[in-house]
Amino acid sequence: MQGALRGRSDRWSPGGILTYGADRLYEEIGYVAYHFHWSLEEILDMEHPVRRRFVEEIARINRRISGEV
Repeated sequence: MQGALRGRSDRWSPGGILTYGADRLYEEIGYVAYHFHWSLEEILDMEHPVRRRFVEEIARINRRISGEV
């Protein structure tokens, strides 16, 4: 019905939720898993903003430990 409303019967409609690349997702998962030893399921269950916040916090901790603050 939505397709008909938009004049796009049976065609894929651009829009909706977009995600960033799989490589970036794997990088975030690996980073958090390496530092916090959390499982893949635990990390994937997080909302994107929460996971990004953990990535930022880990980076901040690493900079502080290495004296880069």
